[in-house]
Amino acid sequence: MILQSTNKIMALRRATAAAATNRLIHTATATSSPPPRTGSSKLARPGGKNIVLVDAVRTPFLVSGTEYNNLMPHDLARYALIGLCEKTTLDKSLVDYIVMGTVIQEVKTSNIAREASIGAGFSDHTPANTVTMACISSNQAITTCVGLISSGVYDVCVAGGVEFMSDVPIRHSRKMRQLMLKASKSKSMGQTLSLLAKIRPSYLNPELPGIAEFSTGEIMGHSADRLAASFNVSRAEQDEFALRSHLNAARAAEAGLLSDITPVKPPGSKNIISRDNGIRPSTIQQLAKLKPAFIKPHGTITAANASFLSDGASACLITTEEKAKELGWKPKAYLRDFLYVSQDPKDQLLLGPAYVIPKLLDRAGLSLSDVDVWEIHEAFAGQVLANLRAMDSDFFTKTYMNRPQGKLGQIPTDKLNNWGGSLSIGHPFGATGVRLTAHCANRLIHEDKQIAVLAACAAGGQGVGMIVERHPDAPPLTNKQQQQQSNKN
Repeated sequence: MILQSTNKIMALRRATAAAATNRLIHTATATSSPPPRTGSSKLARPGGKNIVLVDAVRTPFLVSGTEYNNLMPHDLARYALIGLCEKTTLDKSLVDYIVMGTVIQEVKTSNIAREASIGAGFSDHTPANTVTMACISSNQAITTCVGLISSGVYDVCVAGGVEFMSDVPIRHSRKMRQLMLKASKSKSMGQTLSLLAKIRPSYLNPELPGIAEFSTGEIMGHSADRLAASFNVSRAEQDEFALRSHLNAARAAEAGLLSDITPVKPPGSKNIISRDNGIRPSTIQQLAKLKPAFIKPHGTITAANASFLSDGASACLITTEEKAKELGWKPKAYLRDFLYVSQDPKDQLLLGPAYVIPKLLDRAGLSLSDVDVWEIHEAFAGQVLANLRAMDSDFFTKTYMNRPQGKLGQIPTDKLNNWGGSLSIGHPFGATGVRLTAHCANRLIHEDKQIAVLAACAAGGQGVGMIVERHPDAPPLTNKQQQQQSNKN
């Protein structure tokens, strides 16, 4: 039975890979080939190492408490690592180092990267470590790998991340924990009973993982509500953006564009999971009926225009361009640059993208018009829209960013999150960064474009930005007529 299930998963993965290839390569009926693509002269680093993304995968992102319910976090991370090896035909012995991000740690697997890598069949001699930086934890994993490779320490690294909200650690109260620790050290039954007699009903109240910012005590949803109000983002605008996310994700899934998904069959389940289950296109009228979720009754953040708790894992293969050629890999993209920022966690908690994008583009010598593809993490619809307005504001960029030239400008909506985002696909905290990077690389190929930028906010008032460039060896795309004909067939 296990062998049959494994064969089904392998067959589905091969079919998915074949379908993706058919969509991306030129068909035999093409009359001419496009000129060879080269890297951007603006972004190339003469004399330096060109770091490339070979490929990336993720498990389907599921609403917490659904079909992954009986797994552990390292199980999901293991599935992602196995899926990456299968998709890239990776010889595990070639991997020098593994880094994975996560936010809410399972106490039994404090270094989840190590446990997942062992479970996925990597060598006992392959080091692995876990990093955490809230919602940008797998971005931190990626950039850690980039640093290790750029410095010459390693040649081939795997970066990824995982989050499992279906079974978060729940603690006893502090007073109860203190009594239990003392009881574990008692030397007689009398001492133990004496300690147990001190237990009060209030001690039995459980402690859930904190959802409020430690430094401010404010829940992120409250911050998002205040941020939206500060930039005059209306409830209707947020609902429209959320609906757009779901519609875009649904179209991308239906067209088979979410090829980064690696199917999963949980133990004991009869189903092979191959799609995200949070994508639910609705109508503006239905969204408008929902009540505020955080600031009541006048807030604008609802369950529909906020990202939902999700389970999922992701992984990607990173190396140098030279090593990729040596091993016969065809990379999808260059990982050109990255930057982290931090700002006031009270009033600017979710403004990471607005701070990092102008700095990143200025450093790279790029303008808005140079960027073909944008992927911005959708923690909340209001958060994304507020960041877009901040970057298009002379007052904000001059006052808060000290940018002499003023505003960056308006990011074109038709280039932003065209395959959906965290509002629709889901947001497993530790896994989203790789998903954003994969979408950048895959969209560049699909849309036949050159440069992508991704950005994300994170708890603590932090943020990240990355520049991704299509690699010349990435498979070319069929023209629109061939694509339409392929879709019809």
